[in-house]
Amino acid sequence: MIIGALLGEGWAAMRANRMRTLLTMLGMVFGVGAVIMMLAIGQGAQLMVNESIASMGSNLFIVLSGSTSAGGTRQGSGTVPTLTLTDAQAIGELPEIASFAPSFPNNAQLIYASNNWSTQVTGTTPAFFDVRDWPVVSGEAFKDSDVRSATRVLLMGQTVARNLFGSESPIGKMVRVKNSPFLVLGVLAPKGQSLDGRDQDDTVYIPITTAQRQLFGNLFPGMVRSIMVKAKSTEVMTRAEQSMTELLKLRHRIHEGQDNDFTVRNLTAVAQAAASTTEAMSAMLGAIASVSLLVGGIGIMNIMLVSVTERTREIGIRMAIGAKNRDILLQFLFEAVMISLAGSLIGAALGVTCAYFYSQFNDTLVVVTLSSVLLAFGVAAAVGIFFGFYPASKAANLKPIEALRYQ
Repeated sequence: MIIGALLGEGWAAMRANRMRTLLTMLGMVFGVGAVIMMLAIGQGAQLMVNESIASMGSNLFIVLSGSTSAGGTRQGSGTVPTLTLTDAQAIGELPEIASFAPSFPNNAQLIYASNNWSTQVTGTTPAFFDVRDWPVVSGEAFKDSDVRSATRVLLMGQTVARNLFGSESPIGKMVRVKNSPFLVLGVLAPKGQSLDGRDQDDTVYIPITTAQRQLFGNLFPGMVRSIMVKAKSTEVMTRAEQSMTELLKLRHRIHEGQDNDFTVRNLTAVAQAAASTTEAMSAMLGAIASVSLLVGGIGIMNIMLVSVTERTREIGIRMAIGAKNRDILLQFLFEAVMISLAGSLIGAALGVTCAYFYSQFNDTLVVVTLSSVLLAFGVAAAVGIFFGFYPASKAANLKPIEALRYQ
């Protein structure tokens, strides 16, 4: 009953000064709207990064071959073929390693009927799809026997399948790669974009021996460009990196003080760093938007102080007929909270709407979660109570006689 009466009085006071109440609520409207929109953008970016991390696989390393230096100009890793298939097999025998797959990539033009598509063609082994956690959704993967026999078979990503075959099934069809016929065995599951924005589905995989002997050629037999490695668990990642480095230095006869002719990169660590950065950016966006809630709270306090001054005589009359200090405190506190929550409701609708239009016009993923809406409401209610308490306390502490005399 008391709460109902307080709500009724608060609503009456808000209606009595509609314009002032509306202007007071604007701070909370824009504050809550900004918080919800910024959190939606940040969480959308975080989700995209997490999906990219998941698409990479878990506990991953990539070992790249060496770099060249000609005429004082140094080129990047992978430009000199310093890794071999036997290096990959030796890495696979380390106790920390779950699986490995050597890679020999190059670009090539694919032709099917009247359609053609240029993409990256990578020679590898069947273990590659285990390392990358990349299943075949239709057809089947090539086998170790295909690697031993250098068979002309291939697996293609979703982007290649769509551009070459459209809605037609590619399974069992013949595709020309650099004018050599290849049989399509299967199509890989969609992976989406990588962390660097590359389309992971725009690719083709063939047996590594086929790439080396028949398609691209290899000046150095057994050489590979890189080795994908999957550790047994997250806990052994550091030890695995040290073990691979020591093993390759020993196999390549690299002495103390000499530069390595290979590079070991922890892809999982890079992905986790990107995720942490995105999470921090999301939190920062929410914190920046929350400043507007603070400004809205200050506006509520100012208006409530004006209201206390205008209604001093009313406060005196209420005290004279028996109202206690607590009743006066609750009355003005409820008014402040009602203004805050009303502004929050409008702000929540505004924030969700703006987030939706932002995603439509910028083709960006945004994620509005219940937790972000509840957080914005919770902060808004706290702001209303915090900034409404001082004016309410000032009203409750007025002396009845002085309040009645106030003109």
